[in-house]
Amino acid sequence: MGVRPGIEGFLKNARALAGGARAGAVVHPASVLPDLRHAADALRECRDLRLVSLFGPQHGARGEKQDNMVESGFYRDPATLLPVHSLYGETRRPTEEMMADIDLLLFDLQDAGTRVYTFIHTMAYCMQACARWGKRMIVLDRPNPIGGVRVEGNLLDPDCRSFVGLYPIPMRHGMTAGELALFLNAEFGIGCDLAVAPMEGWRRDFWFDDTGLPWVLPSPNLPTLDSATVYPGTVLVEGTLLSEGRGTTRPFELVGAPFIDSRDYAEALDRLGLGGVRFRPAHFEPTFQKWAGEMCGGIQIHVSDREAFEPYLTGIAVIAAARSLYPDRFAWRQPPYEYEYEKLPIEILCGSRRIPEMIGKGTPIEAMRRSWQADVERFLRLREPYLLY
Repeated sequence: MGVRPGIEGFLKNARALAGGARAGAVVHPASVLPDLRHAADALRECRDLRLVSLFGPQHGARGEKQDNMVESGFYRDPATLLPVHSLYGETRRPTEEMMADIDLLLFDLQDAGTRVYTFIHTMAYCMQACARWGKRMIVLDRPNPIGGVRVEGNLLDPDCRSFVGLYPIPMRHGMTAGELALFLNAEFGIGCDLAVAPMEGWRRDFWFDDTGLPWVLPSPNLPTLDSATVYPGTVLVEGTLLSEGRGTTRPFELVGAPFIDSRDYAEALDRLGLGGVRFRPAHFEPTFQKWAGEMCGGIQIHVSDREAFEPYLTGIAVIAAARSLYPDRFAWRQPPYEYEYEKLPIEILCGSRRIPEMIGKGTPIEAMRRSWQADVERFLRLREPYLLY
């Protein structure tokens, strides 16, 4: 038997867990059961609750917004005809009006295991709204696709809080959404009436392809497990004027710009001897976003041993190498970015001003890795009471 997501256990026990409540559900395309039925359809058919509304995170409840930072508005879902409230647009927090018709909010999003992925912050905002408006919330748990063992990166500095980082957790946190909800609710005093519908059969050392579950892209630019594997590092490239491969079929695996010599770049990165990864010289032409329609020289990241691979360290190395090779052409992206209008995007992505400063000073990669080890050890101790698996 493979892994069973939290929604299956919830549906089996819906009478006890929901008791006929009027419910809203936060969903997206990856909110599916193992047979690929969508959660909205399954919840709509459940006799032990009344599904009255849907809530859409970044990219929309149906994943219809293809590009990054494209807002959604209110609409009626074409499949269920239910109202869909947007949590990525004019407001990112459920309002009193959105919550008025429900007693219970269900959260069923497939996370990516990375601090800057906005779904966990949408979850936190939902918890805050439930606490404020007196509603219950149940997180229908799903796998961390890149595993629950490895943790990497500095804790978020409070000065760098944003919609891509609300709480002091590492970039690669190694927790499920349900575990994070319990952690945030207790450690940061959110006060939500919270429950988690756990998975069955998931182990911390599982990657998504160990689960037996169908992969459905959690957002348009994380099309595969390969892209999710590198994402905790190459998402940092969004904080530069380099292309992170958006507008190609390999987003976050391809990095480059028109001024980069692909061979020089790949050789510089390979010389670092980073674990579990090789860099192939590559050329690509993005169809949208940065450098759209222009030939970019760069690299493709090939993960050869995902247990040895350190994505956050690798993402920093990819940026540092480009800056070292092309100091006159390399540049940080300027705000606004993800509803932040003052701090540099690289600062809120790293969750720290210290990391970009070290890149600017040419700090050796090994010293950067050492800089967050104390943070990782502290976080591992903090998270322990909230682990469900």
